[in-house]
Amino acid sequence: MMTLHVLKYGTLCSFRPFNREADGSLRTLPAKHVDTGMGFERLTSILQNKMSNYDTDIFMPLFDAIHKLAGDGIQRYSGKVGSDDVDKVDMAYRVVADHIRTLSFAIADGSQPGNEGREYVLRRILRRAVHFGHQKLKTKPKFFSSLVNFFVQMMGDVFPELKDNEKKIHDMIRDEEESFENTLAKGYEKFKKAADAVKENGGTVLSGQDAFILWDTYGYPIDLTEVMAIDYGLTVDKEGFNASMEEARQKARNARHKAGGNSIVMDANATAQLRNQGLASTDDSPKFMWPKEHGSVVKAIYTGSEYIATASGYEDLGLVLESTSFYAEQGGQIYDTGRIEGSFGTFNVNNVQVFAGYVLHIGSFTEGSKALSVGDSVICKVDYDRRTLIAPNHTCTHMLNFALREVLGDHVDQKGSIVLPEKLRFDFSHGKPVQPEDLRKIESIVNQQIKDELDVYASEIKLEDAKRINGLRAVFGEIYPDPVRVVSVGRKVEDLLANPESKEWLSISTELCGGTHISNTRDAKAFALISEEGIAKGVRRITAVTAGCASQAMELASSIDCDVSEASQLEGAILDKQIASIKNKLDAAAIPAARKADLRGMVSKLEDQLRKAKKKMGEQNIQKAVKTAMDAAEAALSEKKPFCVTHVDVGLDTTAVREAVIKVMAQKGLPVMLFSTDESSNKAVIYAGVPPNTPSGFKVLDWLTPSIAPLKGRGGGGKNGVAQGQGNDASQLKEAMELANNIAAMKLS
Repeated sequence: MMTLHVLKYGTLCSFRPFNREADGSLRTLPAKHVDTGMGFERLTSILQNKMSNYDTDIFMPLFDAIHKLAGDGIQRYSGKVGSDDVDKVDMAYRVVADHIRTLSFAIADGSQPGNEGREYVLRRILRRAVHFGHQKLKTKPKFFSSLVNFFVQMMGDVFPELKDNEKKIHDMIRDEEESFENTLAKGYEKFKKAADAVKENGGTVLSGQDAFILWDTYGYPIDLTEVMAIDYGLTVDKEGFNASMEEARQKARNARHKAGGNSIVMDANATAQLRNQGLASTDDSPKFMWPKEHGSVVKAIYTGSEYIATASGYEDLGLVLESTSFYAEQGGQIYDTGRIEGSFGTFNVNNVQVFAGYVLHIGSFTEGSKALSVGDSVICKVDYDRRTLIAPNHTCTHMLNFALREVLGDHVDQKGSIVLPEKLRFDFSHGKPVQPEDLRKIESIVNQQIKDELDVYASEIKLEDAKRINGLRAVFGEIYPDPVRVVSVGRKVEDLLANPESKEWLSISTELCGGTHISNTRDAKAFALISEEGIAKGVRRITAVTAGCASQAMELASSIDCDVSEASQLEGAILDKQIASIKNKLDAAAIPAARKADLRGMVSKLEDQLRKAKKKMGEQNIQKAVKTAMDAAEAALSEKKPFCVTHVDVGLDTTAVREAVIKVMAQKGLPVMLFSTDESSNKAVIYAGVPPNTPSGFKVLDWLTPSIAPLKGRGGGGKNGVAQGQGNDASQLKEAMELANNIAAMKLS
C-alpha cells in the first residue's frame, strides 16, 4: 500500500507505510521509506525534453542496432504504444533493448541466469527478450547475445565494469540463449496446439495446467505465456496456474518435511514485534563452544501466527531463547537438532532457523511435559553426535574450495553449498566438466591436508581487516556482519593479520564463515569426491563424503576393482554375464568419481576383449557350420537324397547357422534344415531353406513348423525360402531331426 505525492518539481514520490494483508486489512510496516523515482533514465528524459525514456539517446542507438538484426520488412522503431502498436513490433524493440541492458549490468555485477531467486528473474528476462525477438522482429538465432558488443561499446566508457566483463557477459547470454532456443520451437508448438484447441471449442481462456506445463517443461515464464495468449485473443487462467504451481511446491515441501520436519516462519511483522518489545537478538555464540550443554531463558513462544505466554501440547512450536548453543541453518550448513529441557519436561528440537537475528527453535513437546512459559530457565542439549558428522563435512567444504582453485584456477567462485550429516555438496563456477585426472588431484589435496593434521582456527575480526587477507574466500551476494568470523586451516588468524598481503596465504584455506568446524583436519579421517556434474551454464556441482562414509566409498571401489580383475580371467558367456553384473554395480556405487572413471575404463577394455573374442568365435562358428552342412549335403547327394537335415553344433549362434543354410542352398541346390543346441540353457536354434527350384508343393514353413514341435519351438519367416525357429527343449533334438527327415522324405519322394 502506498500514498502518492507530487513534490515541488513534479517528481512522483511514494511513501510506503503499510502492507495490505490477504484479508484486505492494512498492517503498519516495521520500516518505512520514500521512493522518489528519479532514476538515470528519467533524469535523461527531462534533460533531453523527451516524453518517454525510450525516446532518449540511451535507447535510440540500441533500437537502430536491433533493426539491423530484424528480419526483412520489419519497420524501424516508431514509438507506438498500446492499441496503436498493432503488431506489437515497437513493444518488441523496447523489450529487447531494456532486457539486454538489464542482463549486461547484472552479469557484470556478478549475477547470472539460473533456476532460483534473483537468478531465475534474469532467466525469465532473457527468455522473454528472445521470444519477442523471434516472434515479433523475425530475428535469427543468437541475435540477442550479438547485441552485447554494441551495448558495451555504447555504455562501456561510463560503466567500465561492462568492458571488464564483456566476454563473460556475451558467453553467458549466448549459452542461455542457445539453451532456450533449443526448446523455444517445441514450447511454442505446444502453446499453439493448446491455444488452437481452446479457440476451436469456442473458449477464451488458456488453462492454468497448460500454462504450467509450458513453464515446467519448456521454461516459459507465466508472463511470457500471457503475452503469447493476448496475440491469440486469449487470456490465461492465472489462478489455475498458481494452483498447479502450489501443488508442485507442496509436493516439494512434503518431501522436505519428511526429511526434516515442519517449519515455522517468522515474517517481518513477527520479528518487528520482538524488536519493539526491546528483545535483543539471540546470542548464539555458545554454538562454537561444543560439546557443552548451555543454560538459557525462554524469551518468546511463537505458534506460527502469534506469540503466546504459555504453551503445552503443541505439535509444532517455535521457541526464542536469550542465548543458544543450537546452530541455525545458514551459510549452507544444515541446522542442529536436539532437546531443550527444564522443569516443564522436554521440547524436541527438529529444526532451527534464524529470522532477523532471532534464533527460532522449532519442534514439539514430549508426551507428559508440563506447560512452558516465557521467562522459564532451560538447558540446551544439542545432538552433538549428529554435529560431529556435520562439522568435518563443513571443514572439508572449505578445503575443497581451496583445492578447486589450486587445480582449476582462480576463476573458481563458490555458487552455493549444502553441508549435511551424510555428505557435502559444493557448487562452483567453471565452464566445462572437470576431468577425472583433475578430480583425482582435487581429492588428493584435501586428503593430504587431512593427513597433515592441520589445526583449524577461527577468530572474529573487523570486516575491513579480513578483506585485506590475501587469498580470503567469500561467497558473492552474502551480506557479512562486522565484525566477521574468519576460519583458516593450518595457520592462526592472528598470523594472517600480522602480514595480510603475504603470498604465503594463497597456499592455505581462509574463508569468511559462521559455521561449526572440527578443530583439526585429522578429525575428517578421509575425503571421497563422489560425483561432479553440471547444474547450469557455467556452474558445476561436486558431491563428496568424509570420515566413515569416505572409507566405505573407498572400500567399495577396491571391491569392484577386485571384481574387474577376477573377470579378466574369464571368457565367453561367463565373462559376458560378469561384465553386466559389474556395470550394474558400478553405476549404482557411491565411490570416488576418479576411481569410477578408471573402473569404467577397465570394464570397457573387458568389453573390447569380449567383442574380439565373440567376433573370432563367430568366424569360427561360421566356418564350422558351413563345413558340417556342406559335408552333410555332399553325403545326401551321394545317397541321391533330395534334402539335407543335420546338427551343426555351434551353440545358439544364429548367424552361423543361417550362413550355412544359405551356402547349401546356393551351392548344392538342396532343401536344408540345420539344428544347433546349447546344453547349458537347453535351447535350440533352427534354420531351414528351400531353393526356388524345389517342387512348388514343398514350402519352408510347412517343413519347419511341425519339425520343431518336439523342441517346444516356434518358427517364422519364409522370405526368400528361408525360415528360422527357436526351441526351449533341446533334449528332444533326435525326435525333431527324425521328424524333419520324415516330412521331407514324404513330400519330396
